[in-house]
Amino acid sequence: MLLFKQFTFDSAHFLPNVPLGHKCKEMHGHTYHLKVWLEGDLHPELGWVMDFAELKAVVKPIVERLDHKCLNNITGLENPTCERIAVYIWDNIKPHLPLLVKVELHETPTSGVIYHG
Repeated sequence: MLLFKQFTFDSAHFLPNVPLGHKCKEMHGHTYHLKVWLEGDLHPELGWVMDFAELKAVVKPIVERLDHKCLNNITGLENPTCERIAVYIWDNIKPHLPLLVKVELHETPTSGVIYHG
């Protein structure tokens, strides 16, 4: 069974490696929408894959590390593309969530990435 939990955070960034004149070269911000997906079997007694509260307890500190920050100032996110942010999130939560199967990150309502690790 697949389950997911959604999170939202606001961050600023710029993309240092794009050509001069590219709009993302300048500092700007996004309201990111994150979905963390887990896959596992239903617990026979509890009837869930994982308690949503436990899932939130793992992911929330990572989201708080990114929320209302300039992402370029975070080690590992010096070039904070949506793709690299998704990998960063995966790398920071996978050790604590072995059932993690994908991270879905939207930087706008119409643009985002899905990372399967």
